[in-house]
Amino acid sequence: KNMPMNIFRLIGDLSHVMSLLIMCHHLRTAQNARGISAKSIELYLIVYATRYLDLFTQFYSMYNSFMKCFYIFTTTWILYNIRFQDPICSTYDRARDAYSHWKFAVAPCAIIAFIITKEGDLLQLLWNFSICLESIAIIPQLMILKHYRDVDDLIQYSILLLGSYRGFYIMNWIYRSYHESFYRHNFVVYFCGVLQCILYFDFYYNFFLVRNNCGRRTTTTNNGDNIEDDENFSSDNNTSSNDRQLLTIYLLDESRWVA
Repeated sequence: KNMPMNIFRLIGDLSHVMSLLIMCHHLRTAQNARGISAKSIELYLIVYATRYLDLFTQFYSMYNSFMKCFYIFTTTWILYNIRFQDPICSTYDRARDAYSHWKFAVAPCAIIAFIITKEGDLLQLLWNFSICLESIAIIPQLMILKHYRDVDDLIQYSILLLGSYRGFYIMNWIYRSYHESFYRHNFVVYFCGVLQCILYFDFYYNFFLVRNNCGRRTTTTNNGDNIEDDENFSSDNNTSSNDRQLLTIYLLDESRWVA
């Protein structure tokens, strides 16, 4: 399913690439997998492996092939480091990354894919499966965040960009529906895309709320007046840590999550 390029698809692809590169950079520099869900990474790898089997059957463009290979290889590298590469694997918290992803993600999506696939085409079946699975692949990652009071900024930015990628792809679908006469609507894709964005919404809301609050401080003048100061606190050594702790405290609110 080759798609003509437009600005929304390009920004979406770049967001996806940056999300993976940031995660790779974090693992390489910090040598630490704390706060990262290997199960989410596994789900995304399953998504890419089942969706991009057309690499072996049909050529669309160099850009298309490169991006597909990039997603597969970088996700594999990330997963390998978290699972097997010392000292990174020793920091991975298996006990807290406890979401039963095979039971509550892979199996239900496989059943749904069988139901919605009307043709007897294996590639179409796997493609539908990957669309369904991608919509919920972030759940283990979002759930593991609630266990930590201090999550590295790079992990947060990686999650932020991963959610942005799907948001821009929704805008890409809307744009194409208005500008391509041959465009075919796929309501399964629409539903899964919106569901994926909804799962990110709480994270986005609290991320920007905390960043906004931490970007302000109140100063009391000699007259007793309170003045909000929008000063950038990047020079304060404790600000980054405080940002992360505040964001994770929001995520720790049990009323926001269903385990």
